[in-house]
Amino acid sequence: MGALNLGPEGQGGSGDGQWRDGKHIPGPANPRVERELFGTIDDPSKQHTGINFEKYDDIPVEASGRDVPEPVNQFLSPPLDEHLCRNIELAHYKVPTPVQKYSIPIVSGGRDLMACAQTGSGKTGGFLFPILSQAFLNGPSAVPASAGGGGGFGRQRKAYPTSLILAPTRELVSQIYDESRKFAYRSWVRPCVVYGGADIGSQLRQIERGCDLLVATPGRLVDLIERGRISLCNIKYLVLDEADRMLDMGFEPQIRRIVEGEDMPGVADRQTLMFSATFPRDIQMLARDFLKDYVFLSVGRVGSTSENITQRIEYVEDVDKRSVLLDILHTHAGGLTLIFVETKRMADSLSDFLINQNFPATSIHGDRTQRERERALEFFRNGRCPILVATAVAARGLDIPNVTHVVNYDLPTDIDDYVHRIGRTGRAGNTGIATAFFNRGNRGVVRELMELLKEANQEIPAFLETVARESSFGGGRGGRPRGGGGRGGGANRDFRKFGGGGFGGNSGGGGGFNGPQGGGFGGNYNGPPQGFP
Repeated sequence: MGALNLGPEGQGGSGDGQWRDGKHIPGPANPRVERELFGTIDDPSKQHTGINFEKYDDIPVEASGRDVPEPVNQFLSPPLDEHLCRNIELAHYKVPTPVQKYSIPIVSGGRDLMACAQTGSGKTGGFLFPILSQAFLNGPSAVPASAGGGGGFGRQRKAYPTSLILAPTRELVSQIYDESRKFAYRSWVRPCVVYGGADIGSQLRQIERGCDLLVATPGRLVDLIERGRISLCNIKYLVLDEADRMLDMGFEPQIRRIVEGEDMPGVADRQTLMFSATFPRDIQMLARDFLKDYVFLSVGRVGSTSENITQRIEYVEDVDKRSVLLDILHTHAGGLTLIFVETKRMADSLSDFLINQNFPATSIHGDRTQRERERALEFFRNGRCPILVATAVAARGLDIPNVTHVVNYDLPTDIDDYVHRIGRTGRAGNTGIATAFFNRGNRGVVRELMELLKEANQEIPAFLETVARESSFGGGRGGRPRGGGGRGGGANRDFRKFGGGGFGGNSGGGGGFNGPQGGGFGGNYNGPPQGFP
C-alpha cells in the first residue's frame, strides 16, 4: 500500500490513535501495517543505516543566528515524544544525522529554520521528527466554530491542517507522505497528500476523513483552496522543501499566494522551515519575507557532493554512448542503476535499446501517466527492473533506497542538477558510484565540474583540464557563474552574517567567465586534445 492508496484503509495505521483528556492515546499495534511501513532490517525496498553512516560525524556543520540551541546526539525523550521515538526505532534509525541533530532542538524550541544540507542527509526526518513530536505532545487545534463538523475526526467538507509541507513534484510529496505515515503510526495525526496529475476526487475523500498534516504541491493546493476544501487558518508549521527547485519550476506566485494571500497565520504566529540542498540568492531573499529570527543551518558544503560517492568522468562522444553504457552495465552488474538523460524521447528509446540487449530496464518522465510512473518506480525499487532511465523529473528529492550506480548519460547544463542527480546514490551513509559521459558539448560546466570533483576529493581527468584551458582561451563559458550572483555565490552562507556578499547584483561571476552562452571553441577540432582517451 503506497502513497496513493486513498481508500478507507488508506491511512495505513496513521491516525489510529486518539487525543483524549489532554493526552495522546496511541492506537493498537498492527503487525501487518508495521511490515508495510517499516519493512524488515534486510528489506531492500527500505533504506536503513549504511556502512559509512558514522562518517557523517565528520561533516562540518555551521549554525548561525541568535541563541542557537545545542545539538542532540540521540533520539531521546525529551526533546522528542516517546511515541515518536518508538516509531523511529521501528524504522531502524540508530542515531540522528547532522541536520537532524540540529533541527530537532531548533524546531522543538519554537525557532524558524533555514537549512542547507547535502542530498541524502536526512532532511525529511529533520522536519518531520520535531513537527510530529510537538503534535503528539500538544494535541490537535480546535476547528473554528464556524466550520461545524466533528473536531477533526468526523467527515467534514473543509480540512483545517495544522502542518503544511510544500514540495515541487508529485514524486517528492508522495515520498514525504509515506515517511509521515511511518512516523505517525498509531498516533492521532492523520497525514494527507495532494498533487496535480491525479484524480482530485480520491484526494478530496481522503481529506474529508481527517487531515492534520498536509503534504502538497503548490498548484494542487491552490486549486483545493479555491474550491473551499482546505483552510490554512490553523497552520502552526509551514515547511518549504526543495525550495530552490520550486522557484526554478516557477512556483513562486503560488507559494506567495499560499503564504501571504490566503488565511494562513502571519510569520509571527507560525513556525516556518525551509529545506534545500542549495540556497541561491532568490531563496535567501524569500527567507526575509517568510521567516522570523531564524537559525541558518549549513551541513557540509552546500552545492558540493558526498565523499560517499565515487565520481567517474568518462570522455565519450555522443555516437559512442550506447556501447560504452553497455560495457558499464556488464561491469557493474548487481544493484540498482539510475541513468539520466535530457529528453523524454531519449528516455524511452534508451530503455527500449537496453531491453533489446537483455537488460531489465524501464523509464520515467513527465509524459508518463501517474500510474505508469508509479509502476516503473515500484519495479525499480523492488529490483524487478534494476535499471531506470529517467529525465530530470526524477532527479530532485526522490528517495529510491539502495541505488548503487548513477549514470549521467547526458550531462545537464546546470551543475546543481548534476549534484542532485548523483545524490540519488550514496544516501544515508551508503557508498555509491556516479559515472558521467563528458565531451566537448559539455564544456559549459567543465570548470564547475572540476571544482566539485576537487571539493569531494575525487580524481580530475586530464581531459577536463584540457577542455577548461581551451574554454578559457575561447573567452567564455555557458552556464551560471559559480563565484558571483548565480546559484553558487554565497549559497552556503548566512547572508545576515556576511552582509549579503555574493547577492548584490542580478548577475556576476569571475572575470573571463561571464561571456555569452556557448562562448569559447571557435573552430572545428579533429581528434581529441591531449589528455583524452
